[in-house]
Amino acid sequence: MYKRLIVLLFASLALLLAACGAQPAAQPAAPTAATAAPMAGMDHGSHGATTDSNLPFDAQFIDGMIVHHQGAIVMANQALKESQRPEIRQLSETIVQAQQAEITQMQGWRAAWFPNLAETKGMNMDMGPMEVAAGDAPFDQRFIEAMIPHHEGAIAMAKEAQQKAERQEIKTLASQIITAQEAEIAQMRGWLKEWFNK
Repeated sequence: MYKRLIVLLFASLALLLAACGAQPAAQPAAPTAATAAPMAGMDHGSHGATTDSNLPFDAQFIDGMIVHHQGAIVMANQALKESQRPEIRQLSETIVQAQQAEITQMQGWRAAWFPNLAETKGMNMDMGPMEVAAGDAPFDQRFIEAMIPHHEGAIAMAKEAQQKAERQEIKTLASQIITAQEAEIAQMRGWLKEWFNK
């Protein structure tokens, strides 16, 4: 009788593991800077984070913010080639330098804190535009109109991290992102009004 009970228990356990899709313990390491495309499952149309409660918030923030920063760098590099205004080129240089440094910092944290955790889907919230849209408007106007909501997406993610992050390093980075990007948004809104009457 005990033998039958043990066999039934093991059979039930096997079925349960199969149903849950159990994953092996060892998983690929952190995402790399080459991951420029938005991650699958990332929501680009609604504010408010929907994170996976089974995964560490800090890992989801890092994975989402790395991808988000990479989008800003792509747009800024495009502006360095196409912008007609020195102010936009200077801002773009600042964005590239600051956000690449933050990516490097976050990749280091990711590797140190979550070495065996597979890449997550990030924070599943509106990240804003990830590229400068084509159109008839001047490039600098289109760049500003893309970068403002992109920055707003980063600020929303950072504010979420201020409330939910476990590590002080993440909270400190979140505060730095909010301060820098709110100032850049104010600057860009001024240019949009001054240059394009928008």
